[in-house]
Amino acid sequence: MSSHKMEDKKTWSPESSSNPSAYEGDMGNVRRPFTRRLTESFRRDPHASVTRSASFSAADGKGYDAEAAAQATAMSPLLRRLKGRHLQMIAIGGSIGTGLFVGSGKALAYGGPASLLLSFALTGCMLYCTVQALGELAVLFPVAGSFASYSTRFLDPAWGFAMGWNYALNWLTVLPLEIVSASITVDYWVWVMPGGDRYLVDGDEQVQNISLNAAWVTMFLVLIVLINFFGVKGYGEAEFVFAIVKVTAVIGYILLGVLINVMGGVDSHGNPDASYMGFRLWHHPGAFHNGFKGLCSTFVTAAFAFAGTELVGLAAAETENPRKALPTAIKQVFWRITLFYVVSLLLVGTLVPYTDPRLLNGRNSADAKASPFVISIQNAGIEVLPSVMNVVIMISVLSVGNSSIYGSSRTLAALAEQCQAPAFLAYIDRKGRPLYAIIVASVLGLLAYLAATQKQQDAFNWMLALSGLSSIFTWSSICLAHIRFRHAWTLQGHSLDELAFRSPVGIIGSWVGLVFNMLVLIAQFWTGFAPVGWQQMSVSDRVVNFFQAYLAAPVVVLMYIGYKLYMKTEILRARDMDLFTGKREFNVRVLVQEERADRKRWPRWKKLYKFLC
Repeated sequence: MSSHKMEDKKTWSPESSSNPSAYEGDMGNVRRPFTRRLTESFRRDPHASVTRSASFSAADGKGYDAEAAAQATAMSPLLRRLKGRHLQMIAIGGSIGTGLFVGSGKALAYGGPASLLLSFALTGCMLYCTVQALGELAVLFPVAGSFASYSTRFLDPAWGFAMGWNYALNWLTVLPLEIVSASITVDYWVWVMPGGDRYLVDGDEQVQNISLNAAWVTMFLVLIVLINFFGVKGYGEAEFVFAIVKVTAVIGYILLGVLINVMGGVDSHGNPDASYMGFRLWHHPGAFHNGFKGLCSTFVTAAFAFAGTELVGLAAAETENPRKALPTAIKQVFWRITLFYVVSLLLVGTLVPYTDPRLLNGRNSADAKASPFVISIQNAGIEVLPSVMNVVIMISVLSVGNSSIYGSSRTLAALAEQCQAPAFLAYIDRKGRPLYAIIVASVLGLLAYLAATQKQQDAFNWMLALSGLSSIFTWSSICLAHIRFRHAWTLQGHSLDELAFRSPVGIIGSWVGLVFNMLVLIAQFWTGFAPVGWQQMSVSDRVVNFFQAYLAAPVVVLMYIGYKLYMKTEILRARDMDLFTGKREFNVRVLVQEERADRKRWPRWKKLYKFLC
């Protein structure tokens, strides 16, 4: 290693990109017109720009320089402006969206209430282990584009390239997908408007004026793009508000669901019945449906519903104090899994029979009419609350769209810093925004105008296919990277006592997460190749169904093999892994002593709260 590289590593620290930026510090006392401040904010900050210390392209004949890639992500000029409250709400409400509110309905129809509950509970346990592993890595290495960079550093640069582009493509397709979904949620009210002109397409009633969808797409796209142009603080504040709405809605539904269950809902045939429900629907029509294949189908839906939880790790690079905020935020995952998913879906399974035809009548995963939450409220005869729930669904869709620009832009910028994406995407302006990456993500959002065409459903299905398995690959890579990191950490003479945050489930939890993710991939292959009711499907329909269910897998494999052959990368050996670059230096012993002394001064209520949250 050259002395120049060592000097770069010694002098740089994550706090060098703290709030405010170097440019803002220099110009803070200078009075300038608003238009000039706005214009200058989009220029590259000369004090925060990264000078790449080494070339790691195939052209030099040396292959990929993983050390230089690690240094590039560690020296990212992203500003650290996310506070602990932002990170906690991203953790507790970040993945509450259409997967829970609407997608759970299809899972209920395919697998029954017991399969639905079991799949979400097991997937949640797996994800808890995964997030704990991510927290350990992110506290020690709060670097830009963390998922891809951890794979590059601890596994194989080619796999890091594949994971980075897999994650970026996931969010790039999710943006138009969610905007289309948001425009469709508005149809919930349009359909019930009296006197509207309508026409029939394949027996399904639709609003005649399709241009209305284009208007809603424009409104939602502009809103999401504007939020992200306010920088990471704008994203954090928006997600803080969105998460509060979603969390409040789920808690409110749980209370309402208990009341409906006790005071009466529907019988096994869907007829009004003002008597205690209990687990009546688990006996008739039954707790399970379609056997083991039905259970496997619900696992895929559960994985989709939990997607986005890993954003906590991505946001660590822009958090003021990752060591303090991340462990607290990660604890919230347990409560979200237990309270928001398991309890709410337990109630759904007692209020809506899996034989209800409305569960499968939804045109896509954003159709509120197919939401079991809405159906259960309608069955109880409450007229206003279904519209309120639809508003929550629309807010959830916008929240995911907001996260899609954030997640894709940060990942693209990190890939560019590692020379795994076009160099212009590494441009970060004086407000700490990956400007060109945000613009690219926003432009791809224009695909949402497919919502104003007759091919709306086909576009929705294929965009969903590109993002369907992305989270499974991401979570698997996080678990495997943590396993490899722990091995290298011990082999290179370090002890676990040196870690500022240690995963409570340890390496065993990472193995559990990795194996479970592999099983979900196998289940998705099976249900994609031979879905429920495949005997009644034509050969062409089965082929389309398989590729829509498994398209992401061959894309990832092709990217990995192609990059590995072109760059001639090798799987990293534990003794050669870089455990220095970008590492936050902690005096763990001093920190522990300070925290213990601080805890002694806490009142009892705070000790209980900190233990639980």
